[in-house]
Amino acid sequence: ERLRQTGIVQVSDLSVIREEGSPHRWGDKISLWQGDITTLACDAIVNAANPEMLGCFIAMHSCIDNCIHTYAGIQLRAECARKMRELRSRFGGDYVQPTALPMLTDAYNLPSRKIIHIVGPVVEKEVTPALAGELSACYRNVLDLCLENSLRTAAFCCISTGVFRFPNNLAAKIAVQTVTAWLDEHPDGIGRVIFNVFKDADRYFYEGELGIGKRR
Repeated sequence: ERLRQTGIVQVSDLSVIREEGSPHRWGDKISLWQGDITTLACDAIVNAANPEMLGCFIAMHSCIDNCIHTYAGIQLRAECARKMRELRSRFGGDYVQPTALPMLTDAYNLPSRKIIHIVGPVVEKEVTPALAGELSACYRNVLDLCLENSLRTAAFCCISTGVFRFPNNLAAKIAVQTVTAWLDEHPDGIGRVIFNVFKDADRYFYEGELGIGKRR
């Protein structure tokens, strides 16, 4: 009912960045889209999760983790809980999901096929090379998981920005550089990578990194 009201966005509805004037060498495989990721019908959307992997527990919080769990439905939290119980039975009761290790689940009431949950690095004081490497690993490991599971279209949120305090401009730079390098290594590994942004500022940073319009 909610999707009937809001509508579903198909990947075919999105332009690639080459059509927006980008000279990026993978401009026919990348889209930059500002919108609600829970309405996007693609093979996989990426959720910026917390280490407990059970969704956000702050009522009405506007983070992407809460939005995805809300609109996917309680079935998603139940699946995540089952997976975490299995992991804790293997690795101990205090197990939490490590940074940059993706978890694949169904998407339930969302129009996407799958959700890839990933824990990004948290910036406490300043961005160190280790934190930058962890953020890059998030994008690379998600794409590797897509390749392993024949997921041909994937939409990334802005991992580790917001409450995880990674600077938005640097996060965009790392995201674009990592995805570009992965596509160089796997030219046929995926059909479309979508950088999904919600804020105008993030769109501006991604346009600059992707060379859209006159940003560069």
